[in-house]
Amino acid sequence: MTIRTMSRSDVPAVATLERVIYPEPWSARIFFDELAQSNRTYIVAVDDGEIVAYGGVMLIEDDAHVTTLGVVPGFRRMRLGTRLLLALVENALSRGARHLTLEVRATNTDAQRLYERFGFSPVGKRKGYYAGEDAIVMWALDVDDDEYGLRLEAIRTDLGSEAA
Repeated sequence: MTIRTMSRSDVPAVATLERVIYPEPWSARIFFDELAQSNRTYIVAVDDGEIVAYGGVMLIEDDAHVTTLGVVPGFRRMRLGTRLLLALVENALSRGARHLTLEVRATNTDAQRLYERFGFSPVGKRKGYYAGEDAIVMWALDVDDDEYGLRLEAIRTDLGSEAA
């Protein structure tokens, strides 16, 4: 499994996965537009030449917004979401992020648990953010401090112990 930067040539495959994963998928055009923005970073996880997961983050001043994180159903429960989110957080930190935010479906408790592991806490709700469903708004503050660095190191260590 390899995690790398998403390229324009990855967009058709990512858009196809998006339609499998989400009931309201982003179009290929949205991904092309996102890749063209200098304050965005998108990554993919590739297994045996196939893209099986992807994620993105947008940096606005010192706030990083996780824009998307998707793992195809056959590759869930393999810690890909953790690996991708770690890579996105590390990228955001390297670009000066101090805080992280995202929205998650109110019913997606698995994703909420993942985000909580990364220090995100629910701070509000966006009514009807997704068609027919509310979003929970989550933030992780002061991610540039030593305490958060220890949290990330524990996640890295945990992921590394799987390979042993």
